[in-house]
Amino acid sequence: MKAIQKTNAARLLETAGIPFELLPYEVDENNLAAEHVAEQLGEPIEQVFKTLVLRGDRTGLFVCVVPGNMEVDLKVAAKISGNKSCAMIHLKELFPETGYIRGGCSPIGMKKALPTFIHESALLYDDIFVSAGVRGLQLKINPEALIRFTGAGIYPL
Repeated sequence: MKAIQKTNAARLLETAGIPFELLPYEVDENNLAAEHVAEQLGEPIEQVFKTLVLRGDRTGLFVCVVPGNMEVDLKVAAKISGNKSCAMIHLKELFPETGYIRGGCSPIGMKKALPTFIHESALLYDDIFVSAGVRGLQLKINPEALIRFTGAGIYPL
């Protein structure tokens, strides 16, 4: 088995002294869905979180980290981020804005720090899974540590 390459997100957590685990999984280019990642990891989909980047009409870009089995509620996302409305950014904007690609977008280590909101259900678990910043690699991390590190707000149900 080849060695796991450390990502920028992992290096940032390591530097901050935050415990985490890197977990590789088999990538299916035709299925980048969180369900596939959860299946590959053998973990419940509710614990595998996806990182979504949105643009608000007032504040610009922000991030919502939601369970893999949920869609982001745009009305709630707009409200918690101080916007009247918001929408997902276009796929072609993802890499230039964050430095990450679809299926490998981590809430940690984006090009610039963006306001981040993590779904409150994350607090139900000792650990959650988020992208490590590349396809095929997840970070297993304590949700409270992730919230503290990213300065995230809590995204209500």
